[in-house]
Amino acid sequence: MIGLMPANDLAVLILAAGKGTRLKSSLAKVLHRAGGRSLVEHVLAACAPLKPRKTVVVVGHQAEQVSALVEPLEAETVLQQPQRGTGHAMQVARRALGAAKLALVLPGDAPLIRTETLRAMVAAHRAAKSAATILSAVVSDPSGYGRILRKSATTVQAIAEESQLTDEQRELNEINSSIYCFTLEKLWPALAQVKPNNKHRELYLTDAVAVLAAKNETVLAHLAPDPREALGCNTRTDLAEVDRIFRERKRAELMNEGVSIQLPETVLIDPAVTAGEDTVLEPGVQLLGKTKIGERCTIRTGSVLSDAILGDEVVVESHSLITQSRLDDNVTVGPFARLRTGTHLKSGSRVGNFVETKKVTVGEGAKVPHLTYLGDANVGSKTNIGAGTITCNYDGFQKHPTTIGKGVFIGSDSTLVAPVRIGDGAYVAAGSTITENVPPDGLGIARGRQINKPRWASRKRREVASAKRPNKKARPRRKSKARPRKSRRR
Repeated sequence: MIGLMPANDLAVLILAAGKGTRLKSSLAKVLHRAGGRSLVEHVLAACAPLKPRKTVVVVGHQAEQVSALVEPLEAETVLQQPQRGTGHAMQVARRALGAAKLALVLPGDAPLIRTETLRAMVAAHRAAKSAATILSAVVSDPSGYGRILRKSATTVQAIAEESQLTDEQRELNEINSSIYCFTLEKLWPALAQVKPNNKHRELYLTDAVAVLAAKNETVLAHLAPDPREALGCNTRTDLAEVDRIFRERKRAELMNEGVSIQLPETVLIDPAVTAGEDTVLEPGVQLLGKTKIGERCTIRTGSVLSDAILGDEVVVESHSLITQSRLDDNVTVGPFARLRTGTHLKSGSRVGNFVETKKVTVGEGAKVPHLTYLGDANVGSKTNIGAGTITCNYDGFQKHPTTIGKGVFIGSDSTLVAPVRIGDGAYVAAGSTITENVPPDGLGIARGRQINKPRWASRKRREVASAKRPNKKARPRRKSKARPRKSRRR
């Protein structure tokens, strides 16, 4: 019934106020990206299938930027200013949590957490009627994390921060992930007893857990099935490792669905990408954003697709870049093609090497084989665009359209000055600059008349050769001594 509150008594609280000084960045920690999303987006995505009655994000450092990111994802934000620890963040969010009975609390930099792990953790908390449940993990190197001090096989006595560990406790390898489920009516009185007795003068949720355990309330430790889910992102190395894990997960997901990936470790795929059966991804491919690929497609080496939609049996040749474009069935693109935003290639069309398009529709069976720029254009079916063709769509002030009809032949090195229309079945002579409409079945010619000059080249070569010869200076003649002429004897 409209207007009733959700039956779910669970609220989600994400702590995202920290700066993350160890990352050595001016960017808020939760805004850093790994696996194709910001860290806090990953956490929100893991929590969303639980369908909580409310999701609250505590913001602080760069609060406006974080709020702008999470609020469109159906999260409410509350400001923690100043930031005085996780316990203080919980108190700040108390009013926003409203009538929720349980709170699932997560740090905003725990992107590897899985929905199924959170669901199992909340179920265990409910079944035991626990006051608090901690998600723990057993790791080979627990340095940098608080350790779980167990009271029994399932219950917890306390969480010891690393700086407070005894030598014996330092050998423990079960860590606190900083992901909790609390029964709020039991948490609030315990949190009220926590004092900022530490060097930072902050309130910590781990101290509230100790208070609950001291009161003999049930505090569980729920072990994460994959210890990597407990990993936070405190350093750039952590970010790189988290990104690697996400990419590994996504590749495995697609391969399980029937996609072939060659040299998988070289292929980068964002979490929202989908691909159909028998599609082949060659080494070095990147599939970004919300790219959707149909069945039996081939994406060859070095190609990058971002928010692209491909039908079935599409071939993208090597080193092509496709952004926010749609390719229907049996389309071929590339190699070295660039399809920019708004490109639509209809069934059976082909865009070849060194072709760039933007806001273009290419009709069924049309060909744009090579060395061409088409912008703000509509190309009809079965049309052929010759090499070196460009649409001059910008006059310095605004963009103008070019319309090319069906079955048109555009000769090589043609320039189409928009706005211009080429009618169905028309021809444009190679080397033409077209500034006026060409009627259907007509021929457009716009170039200078050819003039041939016989023997011009041979004369030119003689002139060049002559100009290259060195100048020889004439030698002065010697004056010879005059000899008396001998008289002839008769």
